[in-house]
Amino acid sequence: MPEPKGSGFSASRTAQMQFSPIRTAVIAIVALLGVLFAVPSFLPQDVRDAWPSFLPKQTVVLGLDLQGGSHLLLQVSEEGIVSERLQSVRRDARNILAGQNGIGNLITTDPATNSIAIELTDPTQKDQARTLIESLQNTVSNGMFAVGGVNEFAYGETPDGKLTITLTPEGISQRTSALVAQSIEVIRNRIDELGTTEPSIQRQGTNRILVQVPGFGDSTRLKDIISRTARLTFHMVYPGMSAATAEAQGLPAGTMILPSQDGGSELLYEDVALGGESLVDAQPSYDQQRAMPVVSFRFDTRGAVTFGQITSANVGQRFAIVLDNTVITAPVIQQPITQGTGQISGNFTTQSANDLAVLLRAGALPASLDIVEERTVDASLGADSIRSGLTAGVVASVLVIAFMVIAYGVWGVFANISLILNIVLIFGALSMLGATLTLPGIAGIVLTIGMAVDANVLIYERMREEQRAGKSPLQSINAGFERAWGTIVDSHLTQLITAIVLYFLGSGPVQGFAVTLALGILTSLFTSYTVTNYLVGLWYRAVRPKVLKIQHFRFIPDGTKIPFMKISRYVIVFSIVMSVLSIGSAFVKGFNLGIDFVGGTAIEVQHVGGPADVGVVRGLLDGLELGEVQVQGFGTPEDVLVRVQAQEGGQDADQAAVAKVRDALATENYEIRRTEAVSGTVSGELAWAGTIAVLVALGAILIYIWFRFEWQFALSAVTTTTHDVIMTIGLFSITGLEFNLTSIAAVLTLVGLSLNETVVISDRIRENLRKHRKMPLPELIDLSINQTIVRTSLTQFTVFLALVPLVLFGGEVIRSFTIAMTFGSLVGMYSSIIVSGPILINFGLKSRAENDETDKKGKPADGAAV
Repeated sequence: MPEPKGSGFSASRTAQMQFSPIRTAVIAIVALLGVLFAVPSFLPQDVRDAWPSFLPKQTVVLGLDLQGGSHLLLQVSEEGIVSERLQSVRRDARNILAGQNGIGNLITTDPATNSIAIELTDPTQKDQARTLIESLQNTVSNGMFAVGGVNEFAYGETPDGKLTITLTPEGISQRTSALVAQSIEVIRNRIDELGTTEPSIQRQGTNRILVQVPGFGDSTRLKDIISRTARLTFHMVYPGMSAATAEAQGLPAGTMILPSQDGGSELLYEDVALGGESLVDAQPSYDQQRAMPVVSFRFDTRGAVTFGQITSANVGQRFAIVLDNTVITAPVIQQPITQGTGQISGNFTTQSANDLAVLLRAGALPASLDIVEERTVDASLGADSIRSGLTAGVVASVLVIAFMVIAYGVWGVFANISLILNIVLIFGALSMLGATLTLPGIAGIVLTIGMAVDANVLIYERMREEQRAGKSPLQSINAGFERAWGTIVDSHLTQLITAIVLYFLGSGPVQGFAVTLALGILTSLFTSYTVTNYLVGLWYRAVRPKVLKIQHFRFIPDGTKIPFMKISRYVIVFSIVMSVLSIGSAFVKGFNLGIDFVGGTAIEVQHVGGPADVGVVRGLLDGLELGEVQVQGFGTPEDVLVRVQAQEGGQDADQAAVAKVRDALATENYEIRRTEAVSGTVSGELAWAGTIAVLVALGAILIYIWFRFEWQFALSAVTTTTHDVIMTIGLFSITGLEFNLTSIAAVLTLVGLSLNETVVISDRIRENLRKHRKMPLPELIDLSINQTIVRTSLTQFTVFLALVPLVLFGGEVIRSFTIAMTFGSLVGMYSSIIVSGPILINFGLKSRAENDETDKKGKPADGAAV
């Protein structure tokens, strides 16, 4: 029953609902915490230093694309681990058999089976030999969950009687995992020695390590310091035979040949006379006699004693210092060295001597590391990215805020206050969680600005409907918030599913986008409903209006009766044709794939002193013999993007290619601002992960909508969303926009936006199915679309206002992302309004009257057998 206007019930209910002390306290506490955590990120360092100690001081962590620095993805070489372990097992077996027990043997290594085979000179000693080598059994664990461990070796015998020791797959896996954990600590020690601030070193999967070092622009030096194994060993040189003679006549037992730094090679004993683990210090120094930089080292007590014994027993013999299987120097021992000190000399520069000292102090990596992904951003480019992102954000905010005031007047002011608080809470949450803000993350915040007002538009449009139905202002306000809440939750949760999939299946900047998008969705649920509700309650208590004048401007008038279902057949045909063209273009023309998916190196360069000349750049690079090289304009007239195919020879060849490009372009005043190098292995993984992400997102949303609605709604939503994805992917193929990792983020975000519109319309259809039981389904769908089209047009326009500044001012790095988002949002609106309705009918959705008729036909007559 309608409540009397101005009645005591009305006033008391307003006071109870809008001014609950608990609700007021929650809003005040959340807003205060958001401000306190967000403010430090916008203060200068000296002001933050003077900030009271009891207040939060942490700031938003800027990603490498915003502050410059280096990003490396390293992979532990399992092949190297197995090779070194087989070599070690071979030494141990030879030592325990021949060295300690006099059992003659010949040991061969079989890398194909990860095993060694032992042939005994006296077969009668086989049982004793088997017992001895089985005593070498070792248990290994992954270093993180060390409970028991697994056996590292499996023992057997070949048909011709040779004993075998095989590395087990479980043992290799556990050792690899343990070595990754050890490598992380070594890398952290090395980076700490460089004096850099806030490096991020994280384990990824079972055999990879992600290293991000903000503000360190010399990526070549960083790669060398991080990825060099720096395993220092000391070996006696085999006397009386050169390496060349040994290669011709056969290696003496227990020896090996290693290359030397001067280009030759040396014949050494395999046994390590002394290891680098005994070092306690290493410092760069200068040899005055030879006038060259050297590295001085000092052993611990045990190492000093061993070093003294070796040098005392081998005066006149050569003693080799080996670094990473390369002989650095092999001097003759002139006299015993008992002080436990020495020096390493070679072709060092001052910096290379310093870097080697850093490596030796930090310790050797337990396994070799390969660089499978590399991204380096110059600090000046990071500053430009911040400026671009802020410009896009400010312009988008001003446009959206201004439009809301124009469209809704004082109600727009309520929405804008909630919107501003929403942005503050996003920054506060990023700061509190220590999350990283990237350039795509800024795009996520700007996109949230457009989406955040959607909930307010839903609520306001629902209020207008309720008031037109004859309800009082207070009843309309309450009904607007209550009846829009379910739709708001559904639309936000579909977006949240997308963000979660992006975070767990994405990497780097895409994860940054997912974090800000997810935080924006959660904070929007709070601000757009709770905060706006509170503000409206304050206003209503003060004004007590007789009529709610909510909307001042709209694109489409109320009460439209557009026959969408009558024109849908033509629209469906158009959509099918466009989808076929998109798929055909994808197969025939293909995509302009970024290095994320094809591997190789992308180098962004800037011309100092004027516009860049693409022809000149192409001419400078033509003679470098780097394979396929693409040169194109990029962003401003001064910028050029160079893409170089992956080089044969792996990471070292890719680094050499970048150096060649840098040297060639430096002659014409071109500076490198950003490099990205992705190996073929990682590019294949990223392509597969992107495909999986889209499929998982569609599947998850299908399940959610199926749970919330009927199955026809779920299949209709996924079908229309698939249509939108195909159209957007077709845009990349037809226009030649670069398709990279952020493009996958664009497609997935589009999935959320498209479903947002579909869910709103589906929710209204479901409501009208209950309300208009006898209305034919096509008419009911037309009614539902016409009832929500005012809201749809306003919401899409606000999203458009947020996206256009990203396209114009967001920078070239995310240009393809923002263009795809803008195009996709328009396609999503089109498909949600016109395409989804006919699909619902074709999937068999029926009105209540049709269901009742079906039930009557299927119901048995009274007394009939069932």
